[in-house]
Parts: sequence; C-alpha cells; structure tokens
Amino acid sequence: SDLQKQEERGELLQPLIFVLLVLCSILLYFKVSLMDPGFVKPEEEEGEDKGQGVVIPQLPGDIKLRRCGYCLVKQPMRAKHCQQCQHCVRRYDHHCPWLENCVGERNHPLFIVYLSVQLVVLLWGGHVAWSGLYFEQSREWLQHNIFLLVSFLLIFIFTIVVLLLLVSHLYLISCNTTTWEFMSHHRISYLRQSELENPFDQGIILNLWRFFC
Repeated sequence: SDLQKQEERGELLQPLIFVLLVLCSILLYFKVSLMDPGFVKPEEEEGEDKGQGVVIPQLPGDIKLRRCGYCLVKQPMRAKHCQQCQHCVRRYDHHCPWLENCVGERNHPLFIVYLSVQLVVLLWGGHVAWSGLYFEQSREWLQHNIFLLVSFLLIFIFTIVVLLLLVSHLYLISCNTTTWEFMSHHRISYLRQSELENPFDQGIILNLWRFFC
C-alpha cells in the first residue's frame, strides 16, 4: 500500500517526530501547570531558621526574614506570596495566567524546557504552513489559501511571543535573578540593603549549572 511505501522511504518519520513533539509539549504544559511550584509550608520554618543565615554571603547579615501577612509563614529568602495561588512560593518568578500556576523554584526549569519544545513545534508548524503556500494575485487563490495564511500569521505571532519569553528568561537565569526581582528591585528589602546590584550572581556558567542541574 501507499502507507507501507512511505514508511519504507522514511517519509513518515518527520510527521511522527512532529506529533511526538506536540504530545511532549502538551504533557509538559500539564506537568508545569499542575505541579507544586515550591510552596512554603509552615512545618518547614524550623529548618529555615537554621539554614537561612549562610545562604548568600554577599548580603548583609542583619537582614531579617519577615512573616507573610497573608498566610503567616516565615518567608525564606527570595520567596513571595502569590495572591492568585494564596501561597508563598520559593524563588518566586511570576504567576503565569496561561498555566494558572506560579513559576517558582521547583517548576521553573521545566517551564524553560516547555517553552523550548513549544518554540520548536511552532517553528516546525510555521515551516509546514509556509511550504504549503504558493502566491497568486487572484480572488480564487485567496479563497483556497485563506486557512493557510491565517494559520501562518497566528503561528508567526505565537512564535515571536514564545521566543521573546524564552530569551528573556534565559537572560535572567544567566544573571541568577527572577522576573519579580528584576521588575521590583527597589521594593525588595534584601536587594535594597545589598551593596551589589545582584548579590546572587555567581557568573553565567555557575548560574546556569545551579539552575538546571
């Protein structure tokens, strides 16, 4: 049959890989959106008191951990309370409305992997949509190709958004800072009291290694 001949020529390999990437993207979406991003639990406070003082030597030693005014837990360094999730989140980055979940200490690396896979899927889909277009200046051509044109435009817009998001996150990760710290530097006490612009920065290589590994 034609399907067997296509399989023998290896023509089914690329569509299969594309479908697997789409499935991987969907699974990563649900994984990142449903997992615990690093919620601070009240029973962890005792351990925080013992280990917090030696985390970042570049910070002044007189910085005191504050108790959250909403959930009343003692916030670790770099944690923030999320109004949408009603929890304090470790190494809080931002609350993603598309995921309906926070991006924090536990799911931030997977969030980067999800964006990377999504970008590959969008670029591949954009290439497929573009390759199906042939341009003619006629009304009949527009009627037959309107779906491909709209698909390509949507894919192009989403690709730009995902690309910008991925690049900005990789930049912040390479500096060992979070979106929240970058946007609200002047409001965060442990950053205002530090002599350094970013006391957590330990060099690009070490920052990336500690984040992903």
